[in-house]
Amino acid sequence: MFSAFNENQTITETLREYIDRKLSSFGRLEYAYTVVSKKNPSDVLIISTYPDEWVELYRTNNFQLTDPVILTAFRRTSPFAWDENITLMSDLKFTKIFSLAKHYNIVNGFTFVLHDHMNNLALLSAIIDNNEQGELEARLTSERGAIQILLIDINEQMYRLAGASSSGRQRHHMDRVKPIFTPRENEVLYWSSMGKTYGEIAAIAGISMSTVKFHMGNIVSKLGVSNARQAIRLSVELELITATAAK
Repeated sequence: MFSAFNENQTITETLREYIDRKLSSFGRLEYAYTVVSKKNPSDVLIISTYPDEWVELYRTNNFQLTDPVILTAFRRTSPFAWDENITLMSDLKFTKIFSLAKHYNIVNGFTFVLHDHMNNLALLSAIIDNNEQGELEARLTSERGAIQILLIDINEQMYRLAGASSSGRQRHHMDRVKPIFTPRENEVLYWSSMGKTYGEIAAIAGISMSTVKFHMGNIVSKLGVSNARQAIRLSVELELITATAAK
């Protein structure tokens, strides 16, 4: 399910940048966006600002199978705060992960939960530093509705990127693949990827420069990136562009 992100660093970084923008109002928030397949919990996606060494250790040991936070989330639909005592307040006895996490200053946190339409469990967790525990936890609690919607938005963006990557790969194996872009959007994107300016594209396509900008805006929105340069880079990487002949 999440192989596109494991195999393609570009879409992984695109999703990371998207999440960073969405969470920017919280300052330097340490977060982990995690998606676990309910059918196959060993299939997991992790986009995180946690220390790289910890994330690699987590992946290698399949800690999502024994992580008390994730196991708790499987049984909940509402946000919850957690610390190492989560293993004492329930029948979850997996304490090893918290012993290891302490070495990376992962002790307290707050997690938002989403059971999505693809039968996956999505979580957005934030580390709460002891020095700011009360203030940050209070803010996360007071804005829990907005953050829950934000998690839904991030999750939808993840599926859009995964779908775009899949479309790019399938282009080599299928005669007909429903394109992510309209013919005009593809034309604008193609000539942009060839280094043409908006004015040059307008002349080639026989449309106004404002229309070129309009289509590029749609492309940026569909890919969930922040500007045209990122849209071009991602589209080239995922092979989403079809060559177009000049008229």
